[in-house]
Amino acid sequence: MKIKFFAIGGTIDKVYFDALSNYQVGPPGIENIIKEARVNFDYEVVSLLKKDSLDMTPEDRNMIHDAILKEESNHIVITHGTDTMVETAMVLKKIESKVIVLTGAMEPACFKSSDASFNLGGAVAAVQILPPGVYITINGRVFDPAKVKKDRNLKQFTEN
Repeated sequence: MKIKFFAIGGTIDKVYFDALSNYQVGPPGIENIIKEARVNFDYEVVSLLKKDSLDMTPEDRNMIHDAILKEESNHIVITHGTDTMVETAMVLKKIESKVIVLTGAMEPACFKSSDASFNLGGAVAAVQILPPGVYITINGRVFDPAKVKKDRNLKQFTEN
């Protein structure tokens, strides 16, 4: 089994941009996390977008859908901004033949306190054992995108 990772952007990939502590979406954080974890499965990382999820458009979501639909691998992990992850997951629900898991982080992967590694590890485990469908894996849980929302105050996803 080969896992295909698609990096879309979002907080997980944010880095300091300048001395004013502004952030921009940088290169995918997936690469470093996977190297440090010493995984023993085949994988490939593709950067589709470098956007904050609040800046994503319906055209962006359709492009993501089309890229995943054309992808040969049936095991897909998408790193995505948490603010609109649910919206993208709902667009991807039209794809029925693949296991698609979206994850992200509340803090950039480059921060020691980030939840990025934990969430990505959960997504890797989930994509290998779940049946075909679309899922959000974050905060140690696997969610149906139709039954989850982000709670900004708690910095967690909770069931509707």
